[in-house]
Amino acid sequence: MNTSPIDSWEGAEAYFTFADKPAVMMLFLLIAVAITFGTIIVAAVHEKHAYNNH
Repeated sequence: MNTSPIDSWEGAEAYFTFADKPAVMMLFLLIAVAITFGTIIVAAVHEKHAYNNH
């Protein structure tokens, strides 16, 4: 089942924006971790507040 419109890989190009900058990748990782934990903490505080008021 060959449904790909690509016939040849000649002339193919790829752009890896931050592949050679590990510091930028680490920054993105740290931002993602901070957002994740921040969301968990805010949700826990909200749930505790809602439970106490109900």
